[in-house]
Amino acid sequence: MGVAVSSWRLARAVSARGHLGVVSGTALDVVLARRLQLGDPDGEVRRALRAFPDPALAAEVLNRYFVAGGKQADAPFTGVPMFTAAPSRRLEALATVAGFVEVFLAKEGHSGRVGINFLQKVPLPTPAILYGALLAGVVYVLVGAGIPREIPAVLDALVRHARVEVPLYVAGALPEDGFTLTFEPSRLLDTTLLPPLPRPRFLAIVSSATLAASLVRHGGRVDGFVVEHHVAGGHNAPPRGRMVLAESGEPIYGARDVVDPERMREIGLPFWLAGGSGGPGGLAEAKRAGAAGIQVGTLFAFCDESGIDPSLRASVLSQVRSAAVHVVTDPLASPTGFPFKVVQVDGTLSESAVYDTRERRCDLGYLRETYRRSDGTLGYRCPGEPVADYVRKGGTIEETHGRKCVCNGLLSTVSLGQVRSGGVEPAIVTAGAGLIEIAGLLRGRETYSAGDVIDYVTAAH
Repeated sequence: MGVAVSSWRLARAVSARGHLGVVSGTALDVVLARRLQLGDPDGEVRRALRAFPDPALAAEVLNRYFVAGGKQADAPFTGVPMFTAAPSRRLEALATVAGFVEVFLAKEGHSGRVGINFLQKVPLPTPAILYGALLAGVVYVLVGAGIPREIPAVLDALVRHARVEVPLYVAGALPEDGFTLTFEPSRLLDTTLLPPLPRPRFLAIVSSATLAASLVRHGGRVDGFVVEHHVAGGHNAPPRGRMVLAESGEPIYGARDVVDPERMREIGLPFWLAGGSGGPGGLAEAKRAGAAGIQVGTLFAFCDESGIDPSLRASVLSQVRSAAVHVVTDPLASPTGFPFKVVQVDGTLSESAVYDTRERRCDLGYLRETYRRSDGTLGYRCPGEPVADYVRKGGTIEETHGRKCVCNGLLSTVSLGQVRSGGVEPAIVTAGAGLIEIAGLLRGRETYSAGDVIDYVTAAH
């Protein structure tokens, strides 16, 4: 669902109804910094900051980014440094506090369960944001878009406030390099004053039963799986085997890309089906197949409580009502190399004219690739950055073709876009292939709530 679409408001609404509400952990450091610069008009963020276990650390973040009354609409946001394998203490503090704030607010006012979702393709900020989420009492951690083999060990360490050190994938690394990613909670606050934290359940998001079985055997404690079908929104796993494109330019998926529920049942852990299961009868069908339930994303993404900019939401819902909505699985859009589902919306990066006129830049860097320079040090590159910069860092021109700045685009989707000399960064909207299913929620009304989604999904069960 992108960055801050499943924000604390949406997760709270779902959890309060007795289901698992999940906040997005992606880019929460920048999300928090920009919310504070907008003045935190309802005071929610500042209230959460007052609950942080270390008031001095929370005050440090508040004093650095809060703008009373909000910044001027035409003023750019103050930048947040990009994460590297050796981030500053200041950046780790922002990320940790951000993880806490999002989960704290999602948990308020009810006794339901709250989880947090991360992308394995965005490893550098994860330990710090995850630690903040743990301090706030998150009870589920979901990780996909990659092979989250190290997450159980990270959880085992962080609930003890211990140092995290995990292998870091580096393109071009030599066998003897041994690059690692480290995070030390005691660098930020006095962990001797804190009791051990409850360990949340870990759900790996997979698109292969083979991967699920491998994680159980070799990946530490796994508590279950979200089995994602390729019709789901956001990043999709590439088709198995050689990538073949249809005339439309979209990847062609086949029978090998559909996980057999029987193979998941054999693993012996609970699993939830994601992607294409949110329609009438989807929940009942999933349970008949042996699943514990379903994960619903797209239907919630355009409800009243989601973080999507109201004007973008209204545009998409208008297209749904007129049956003119179109979702494209773009094999090139994401710098990660994973196919990415993009809703075709006027004025966004889905339009060639908008994409072609945007000046390339990489100032957020979440989807950058870490690579080994010739001198053995680490470098960072993104095929969405200026072409000359990417080629200078060892990339090829071919890899830059069609790449979009998903980082900046997704922040604009949730009204947190950076202001440039030419205006606000263009948005990019993602949703599952079954976006038209929202029509079932719009009969006789212009909008709908998270509660309406829950009623709709569970009614046919």
